[in-house]
Amino acid sequence: MSQQSSPGTLVMKFGGTSVGSARAMTNVVQIVREARSEWPRVVVITSALSGVTNLLLESAAQAARGETAQLPEAEQTLLANHQTIATSLIPEEARRTAVLDEIAGLVRSFVELCHAISVLGEATSRALDAVASLGERMSVRLLAAVLESAGIPSKAIEASELIVTDDHFQSAHPDFSLTTERTRRILLPLLEQGLTPVITGFLGATRDGIVTTLGRGGSDYSAGIIGAVLPADDVWIWTDVDGVMTADPRLVPQAQTLSQISYSEIAELAYFGAKVLHPKTIRPVVEAGIGLRICNTFNPSHPGTRLIANGKAEKPQTGEKVIKAVTAIRKQRLVTIEGRGMLGVPGVAARAFAAVASTGTSVPLITQASSEQSICFSIPSEASSAVLTALEKTFAAELTQRDIDRVWASEDVSIITVVGHGTRHTPGVAGQIFTQLGRAGINVLAIAHGSSDVSISMVVESAETEKAVKALHELIVA
Repeated sequence: MSQQSSPGTLVMKFGGTSVGSARAMTNVVQIVREARSEWPRVVVITSALSGVTNLLLESAAQAARGETAQLPEAEQTLLANHQTIATSLIPEEARRTAVLDEIAGLVRSFVELCHAISVLGEATSRALDAVASLGERMSVRLLAAVLESAGIPSKAIEASELIVTDDHFQSAHPDFSLTTERTRRILLPLLEQGLTPVITGFLGATRDGIVTTLGRGGSDYSAGIIGAVLPADDVWIWTDVDGVMTADPRLVPQAQTLSQISYSEIAELAYFGAKVLHPKTIRPVVEAGIGLRICNTFNPSHPGTRLIANGKAEKPQTGEKVIKAVTAIRKQRLVTIEGRGMLGVPGVAARAFAAVASTGTSVPLITQASSEQSICFSIPSEASSAVLTALEKTFAAELTQRDIDRVWASEDVSIITVVGHGTRHTPGVAGQIFTQLGRAGINVLAIAHGSSDVSISMVVESAETEKAVKALHELIVA
């Protein structure tokens, strides 16, 4: 992608906790002020206030069941959360009244949508996107007004004007060509005037202007998209932790912040449960060749974690740890298809995964016996019933003929993933990992290794999750 804008463009995305209170938003104001003093052009992308999107979607789900008694309380909560911040940070009455009136209008839209959902008795994906997008549409107006009150020239913009997507509601895919044209046409003149655009994360719109969302956590993805198409020189993701950590600090109090991590390593971490970055964020940033940094809104002086391009060398440099981080995905189940009649029969795996795909379920881990007598893969626990039904239907004939003995799912398990460049090419790494788990008395139920150069994944009993993460983290800090 050609660098058509002049150097000095920074895109900063602020998560829900970063804008969720007056104190947090005060930090955001100071961060934006400092960024503007160092960067000629600054673009801000904001999530909804923390808790708002959950409240919106829970209310829509209740409305689909015909339950609307809670709507007045939800309406008051939404108004109060935004009003508290506005009252604290927007001293000018006219500006405060104007922004709160706009937010009140969006809250009324939310209530009307929920009543419509209640009448229909169902919430379509399109309706859920309309509801879910309201959180960002409220917060963008509030943050822009707060920045204006602080003397920072700003303009609220809904990403539906910028990001053009397909109509795959709840997980829409952007059209980068149209998005590039619209984003540059709208944002570049504002940046030339010295304004800071404040843009809704998480959402876009179809060519016909129907609001879509990019999936939960999609505000990170929004930052990656806007950063790539402008293009920016850097994208900074502001969250409530100091960066990418060696493990979840709730499981491992000794977890440390990584000063830098490669794109492929963060992609594996994001995919396998680390909540710091939305998995889709990385691709547009990598393809545009721009920088990405993860920082803490509540500790802005901390350097955070800088993402770096994947190195050509497979092996770690001298003194560098092979293993950088350990992460876990809970609430998975192992589905096994087994039977002697599968031996040498082509197409069994293809049919199995087509059946899984028909349920809209993603498979994060696959393993197969070399004898071809069984295939084992993991799926989210909540999808197990639908997946088993689909598989039993697909293999009904084989089950009847006993070519397949059974299709079954385990109890809840967790996928533990060890991430680090060189895990595939450094001798003895796998041995260290399994020796460490053996010492801790942890049984490994399944393994996936080799499909990625930077990770080894293993499945353990749900009850062993914390113990496994702690044991493997010792290999990092040792």
